[in-house]
Amino acid sequence: MLYEEEPIKYEVNPAGVAKAEALIAAHHYVLRSEWGEVQPRAGDENAFLESHDWDEYSAWHLGLTVGATEETKGRYAFVYGDFRRLHRMGLIACRYRAAEWGHKDIELAAHELLQLLDAERG
Repeated sequence: MLYEEEPIKYEVNPAGVAKAEALIAAHHYVLRSEWGEVQPRAGDENAFLESHDWDEYSAWHLGLTVGATEETKGRYAFVYGDFRRLHRMGLIACRYRAAEWGHKDIELAAHELLQLLDAERG
């Protein structure tokens, strides 16, 4: 008999949404990028954590993994920027992945941020 694993559950990270809104308001964003090439990798995350705390790291993610231990990388999901600027393609990737995996709240948060970004840039 095959057993299916319990799906991972995520909740919206209010700090991540607030950080994204602030980056948009300050015009700290990239409208066109190859997200697969610029999204943070493990080495980028480690380097960021060497000089920043977990709260700052958390703010770059739209999702929190339910049940994951605080102050671990596994706690934070749906990264949308490169630790300097928000990337429009990062938000699109978050929205797409959340929709694909059935995480409606994350999908809607990414959608609302995309709408805000598009309205901000005119």
